[in-house]
Amino acid sequence: MPLCQHVNQIRDVTPNSQGCEDCLRMGDTWVHLRLCLTCGHVGCCDSSKNKHATKHFHASHHPIVRSFEPGETWCWCYIDQVMLELA
Repeated sequence: MPLCQHVNQIRDVTPNSQGCEDCLRMGDTWVHLRLCLTCGHVGCCDSSKNKHATKHFHASHHPIVRSFEPGETWCWCYIDQVMLELA
């Protein structure tokens, strides 16, 4: 498993919403959801037209998101560009 230098920034977060926060505000739709493991922001994935999870990373510099899809446990570090499996 590739190394990630940012796992120390993972927090015990509560999702801020059950859908993409920004798409919900805009009245738009999404494909899949990602949860920021620093602050709990829920954003849409890069397959969604608005790419709010990545936009949140660029604005906040919070490095790690987790899939917010049922049954998926993988995480992604935007900075190190590696996928992680966290328990």
